[in-house]
Amino acid sequence: MVEEVESLSIDLRYENYRLKNSKHEETLLATISKNGIKDALLGTRGDNCNILLDGFKRFRCAQKLSIKILPFDVLSDDQALGIIKLLRMFDNRKMNILEQARLIDELINIFKMSFSEIAFKLEKSKAWVAMRAGVIDQMSDYVKDQIFNGNFPAYSFLYTLRSFIRMNGIKKGDIDEFVRLVSGENLSIRDIDLLAKSHFRGDMSISEQLKFGDIHWYLNNLKEGNKQTDDNCNSAEKKLLKNLEICSGYINRVIYSDKDARIISTDFFSQAGIVAGWIVKRLDKFKSILEEFCDR
Repeated sequence: MVEEVESLSIDLRYENYRLKNSKHEETLLATISKNGIKDALLGTRGDNCNILLDGFKRFRCAQKLSIKILPFDVLSDDQALGIIKLLRMFDNRKMNILEQARLIDELINIFKMSFSEIAFKLEKSKAWVAMRAGVIDQMSDYVKDQIFNGNFPAYSFLYTLRSFIRMNGIKKGDIDEFVRLVSGENLSIRDIDLLAKSHFRGDMSISEQLKFGDIHWYLNNLKEGNKQTDDNCNSAEKKLLKNLEICSGYINRVIYSDKDARIISTDFFSQAGIVAGWIVKRLDKFKSILEEFCDR
């Protein structure tokens, strides 16, 4: 039943369980400013509050527009049953799989419901429930935050990064590092897929370029490289190309390490000075060789 409630009575504890999308929210804000809120917010009852489950974008828009009274549809007085009803109402087109997974994780860990019980109430298979529960187990808290705050696309985690999680030697920390590198860079899903394959399947030099270089410059070069092939190169040429890639990666590492405030000891500088001097003596020759390659 839809009723009018004060915005101050709404509990937002599940706000980070639903994906944010700033572009959609901007469009919604313009619509609500003209026509008001047409679709009621959905939620359950709590102790002296109304717990919101769906309609967080509408709620944030209402806050920006100083709308104090909102339409609210109470799905159930019981939180767990309210979540179940919401999941039954929304299929994969209306609710992302990761959003479903996060709510199912809540039913399992907070409300202590079994896979069988959830599957029965949702009229789904236990495999359907288990798959979503497994997705959440694969995500670190950092990755969850980046995805649900709209900084990293959910699709890229589901269909790109999860395939690498199953690879031997790839840990959650490695996934965290990659997500940190590309989050907020306005990259397409295709770009992220290309970078992930390079990062997790490439050699050390490629990974280092991604970590310490300009990500957009590197991506453009990666795309350009994918258009070409080194099949016509002989073994000596391929080896030299590999060495140039390694060199490029370590140049970037040194450039960025130079800004590290932890590099202060006298012992370090005495040793680094010797190595750096050896490199400086060969820079002119090295530069001339690189210029020759570029000219040719």
